[in-house]
Amino acid sequence: MSASNLRRRLHHADVDGRKNEHVDISHVDSLDEPLLGKSSYDGGGSEVYDPRRQDLWDDDDRKKEQLHWSFLFSNLIAQWAQWLANIIVSSGSIFGRLFPFSSDNETSNPVYLSPLQEERLDNLRRRLKIPFDGSRIEHQDALKQLWKLAYPSREIPPLKSESWKEMGWQGTDPSTDFRGGGYISLENLIFFARNYPASFQMLLNKVQGQRADWEYPFAVAGINISFMLIQMLDLQSTVPSSKSGIRFLELLGRDENAFDHLYCVAFRMLDAQWLVKRASYMEFNEVMKSTRTQLERELVLEDVLAVKDLPSYTMLDK
Repeated sequence: MSASNLRRRLHHADVDGRKNEHVDISHVDSLDEPLLGKSSYDGGGSEVYDPRRQDLWDDDDRKKEQLHWSFLFSNLIAQWAQWLANIIVSSGSIFGRLFPFSSDNETSNPVYLSPLQEERLDNLRRRLKIPFDGSRIEHQDALKQLWKLAYPSREIPPLKSESWKEMGWQGTDPSTDFRGGGYISLENLIFFARNYPASFQMLLNKVQGQRADWEYPFAVAGINISFMLIQMLDLQSTVPSSKSGIRFLELLGRDENAFDHLYCVAFRMLDAQWLVKRASYMEFNEVMKSTRTQLERELVLEDVLAVKDLPSYTMLDK
């Protein structure tokens, strides 16, 4: 039977779009030639000796030896490069002082905080450490306060109710959605509703722009924004080292509510990015990333001395 009788079939099984090829040879009794090139075979299937192949084996040995030494040499270069890099980035090295290296969003300059900045940063960090506790009366009252700000004319529902889903909580019990956001994320939502009620209501009710059939959940998005800001501003480090974090310390020195105001800007920015990208629920993480990138760019602008100086702040309505 000739090789042309070999039938190849493609089977596509991967959900991510990749293709797996499987060769179906169930109906092939024998092949006239091997699949991996040509070889000489005698009638009994034994290999025919060819004197020219000895040279090929010698060439192969030489190539293997060359590859071996090339591999050792490349490893040696890599080790030397790593050793030199360690010297350069070492804090006590003269090379590190003469040739400082830092990433785009990091600075190697020391950060000095004023007593006022230290005090406000400590207060903010204390807020970050408070987890949401549905059994605490003050946390329950805060949830009820948020509902009253969101729906002034409606009755406050029980703490476990289907009504909470209307605000964008994932289940009937909002307390299960906080997780990494902590109590500060609820404080952020309340601050947004109090200080920028027009923008809060616009985002809550999705009244602006052409909306997707599967929209992002408002309350849960707010929790994600709080968490994103904590990471972006490097607030869990001893002293923030990112450019955004250092600039934020300057803003915090001028306004003790800088984090809360920045939260409102970020939320408004996220909704704007959502509309521009015509995103749906499955693209939420991508929109969050672009929101963070835009916020980082605006924070490091030279003329930004307060949150209200951010270009995107103008999108907020009171």
